[in-house]
Amino acid sequence: VQLQASGGGLVQAGGSLRLSCAASGRTFSSYDMGWFRQAPGKEREFVAAIHWRGGSRYYAGSVKGRFTISRDNAKNTVYLQMNSLKPEDTAVYYCAASKGWSTVEYEYDFWGQGTQVTVSS
Repeated sequence: VQLQASGGGLVQAGGSLRLSCAASGRTFSSYDMGWFRQAPGKEREFVAAIHWRGGSRYYAGSVKGRFTISRDNAKNTVYLQMNSLKPEDTAVYYCAASKGWSTVEYEYDFWGQGTQVTVSS
């Protein structure tokens, strides 16, 4: 599975962005998908995950209630809708694919290249 993330940009605090992650390969629908982020000088951290069927979702506490992960298996795409953005959400955001339902980085097998999100105060 090859992943291509897009949709990042510069936004003011309180604004919204929607990230997309397009996957190649016919097996996309069998993978659980996740979003991670890495801020400057910090380790990469889990943001959200969605089950391959799309029914189960899980969020980091710092984004719960503000971010929504979704997927469209017909389009081989996973999304991250980010609302009420804060300066601390500034990071490079990565999408990733896993065969196991997980919030742990090393359990993800395939990674996109990352897209920069910058939130100004």
